[in-house]
Amino acid sequence: MDISFVRKQFPALKNEFVFMDNAGGSQILGSTVKYISEYYTNLYVQLGASYKISATAGEKLKNATGQVAKFINSPGQQEIVIGPSSTMLLRILSLCISEPWKAGDEVIISNTDHEANVSCWTDLQEKGLKIKVWEVNPETFELETEQLKKLISIKTRLVAVTHCSNVLGSINPIREIAGIVHGVGALICVDGVAYAPHRKVDVQELDVDFYVFSWYKVFGPHLALMYGKLPLLIGMKGINHNFFKPEDVPYKFQPGNFNFELTYGLRGIPEYFVELYDHHFTEDNNISDEEKFKQGFELIADYESKLAEKLLKYLNSVKEIRIIGNKTADAAKRVPTISFVHQNLKSPEIIKEIDKADIGIRFGDFYAKMLIHDLELEKYGGVVRVSLVHYNTEEEVDKLISAFKGIF
Repeated sequence: MDISFVRKQFPALKNEFVFMDNAGGSQILGSTVKYISEYYTNLYVQLGASYKISATAGEKLKNATGQVAKFINSPGQQEIVIGPSSTMLLRILSLCISEPWKAGDEVIISNTDHEANVSCWTDLQEKGLKIKVWEVNPETFELETEQLKKLISIKTRLVAVTHCSNVLGSINPIREIAGIVHGVGALICVDGVAYAPHRKVDVQELDVDFYVFSWYKVFGPHLALMYGKLPLLIGMKGINHNFFKPEDVPYKFQPGNFNFELTYGLRGIPEYFVELYDHHFTEDNNISDEEKFKQGFELIADYESKLAEKLLKYLNSVKEIRIIGNKTADAAKRVPTISFVHQNLKSPEIIKEIDKADIGIRFGDFYAKMLIHDLELEKYGGVVRVSLVHYNTEEEVDKLISAFKGIF
């Protein structure tokens, strides 16, 4: 990977600060900032009017959402719901999809998930739904499909699971899980927030019913996306005004409409991945954008695994440190979101020292509260988490390791 080319695309990387809290929020592409500014300057009107600028703005937003749909291989942009956050979109989904569910129906959640994909479902217990918890193996830190098979039943309406844990960094076999879920006639809702910055999302290949992630963790603005299979979205009750029809998708799930200027800025993200491919593979530019997305993410996965390997090699060498997750850098099993605890030092103490080196990492539960509790990690003050992305450098990892060596 030409890391110099990559870093030039992110204006914030011009300063000397080291950004390694990327699972909390990545830096934004300069092209996206430019598009947001362009919308404010030239297209800042209400949509749906007959005058020229309104019509132009509407067409440009349609093109932007079309690019987003193609980016995740959605069959069409009607299946793309834009909202302010993954938490809000999942809450809207839980309210709408559960409307016909009855007392005694079941929802399965995992104890590895962020609360965004937990609380919206556990709150349904108030209407008599039964919540089952799919628990991670505390030794391997894996969600085992055999355990899911023991939990699932003909009463299961939905399984909510993360594609990648924002603490463990481990990648779950979503296609396999979807097959198990669909085998009993249930639906699957996937939180892809911690996965989408690192790997290509293909909602058709995964065969998911709903998939949610946040753009501000995928090099964009503070906005989120929910994909849903069109028949399911049409069949669900919406949350917008009561005069909307069932087929008014996605608008019926977007009360007050969506954020126009930030949505327009999203076009910069698929374009960046095309440029990433074109820069590195100039010998063949006559392939589809979808293939360019795929190969660009493969390049990222290979590069990020090298960063993770360097950091994990050091952390594994410190006998007082316990990695909370897979100890290897295998790109097929994990992303470079790396968490650990130290047997003699509390996590907040470690972060206090790292802050002095102008390196941004953090500690806590990261809203994966069930996981931190069940693994008995609260006594450490939560985990220390280092979350790398492809604009980080080996030199930055070396700087972090040097800072750690001054503490451990």
